[in-house]
Amino acid sequence: MSLTLAPGDFWIASGHHLCDRDADGRLLPTPDLWRAFLARPELVPPEEACDAERALHAALLADPLAQASPAALADPDARENWEVFLAFRDRVLRHASIEAAWCALFREGVAGVPPIFLQMLTHLVARAALEGVTDPHILRAGEVLFRPQRVAITQGATLLADQEIVDARAADGDLGALGRLLTEAGAAPREVELDVMSDASAPQYWARSDAHDFALDIAEGRDGQAALARALERFLGHVLGLAVSITPAAVIEDAHWSWHVGLDAEATRIANGLWEGKKVPQADLARIMWLGVLRFDDESRVLKKQHGKPCYLALAMDKAQVIRMKPQNLVTGLPLEAVQ
Repeated sequence: MSLTLAPGDFWIASGHHLCDRDADGRLLPTPDLWRAFLARPELVPPEEACDAERALHAALLADPLAQASPAALADPDARENWEVFLAFRDRVLRHASIEAAWCALFREGVAGVPPIFLQMLTHLVARAALEGVTDPHILRAGEVLFRPQRVAITQGATLLADQEIVDARAADGDLGALGRLLTEAGAAPREVELDVMSDASAPQYWARSDAHDFALDIAEGRDGQAALARALERFLGHVLGLAVSITPAAVIEDAHWSWHVGLDAEATRIANGLWEGKKVPQADLARIMWLGVLRFDDESRVLKKQHGKPCYLALAMDKAQVIRMKPQNLVTGLPLEAVQ
């Protein structure tokens, strides 16, 4: 089957075209979506697979929603792989939409769920959240939700570039003069040729969205700084049904700071230290790449003690100069009343 990229479509590799949608635009998995999971190399039977594993794979390709058991498989590792996949599939199918399943997975715990499956779901959820967005800067910022970013700070710019793309091009020797992006922590700087998104180059994004080969400048006052705020607003509106406004900030100056959410592990650690009044090393503070001030348009679902108060958001790079956003922190960390 061949797919033609529709005008204005993006992230077709997410598999969003393999989903149906409910009245609110939330994603409904179809058998074809599960076939995409079954096509993953982790699930395709290897040459040495037993007949029972080949039969199981073939049966699920024919009917991805069928009840199945890997008990007859000879290889214990293969049995475990299939048990994990089938448990994951069944957890997702218990919910009304992929978005609801994604939230429930992180609220209930993702122990035992392969990271690649979680990444695939996050990619889908982010794609649905940004449906209808026409600003390529916001779409490029949305990539941060599901793809790690390597950071380069140079000449007043704070550039985010896709880690996988940077590492692949550096390994291939595809070096150029644009962007001083490190291939690994502690290595000598190498330069990798990437386009930094600008008003002039942004229209090219539609044809290149799945290549993930644009760098985005999120420095103060640059388009990427505000674009990240808009992407997060859309994500929260779609996934949690929350109307919020997010304003990028250079610093947090609030003597009555009462709530924050770190958008990744490093930002959480650093922000927690600041909130607890600890002396945070300057080197840690320098890892904060982006700050936002979130306010709720409707506080009916907000904890009463947080009414009228902002919630601060922080995004940081790690020691290897990589940002690994955890958008699930917004689901578990915002000051909301418990879900009934």
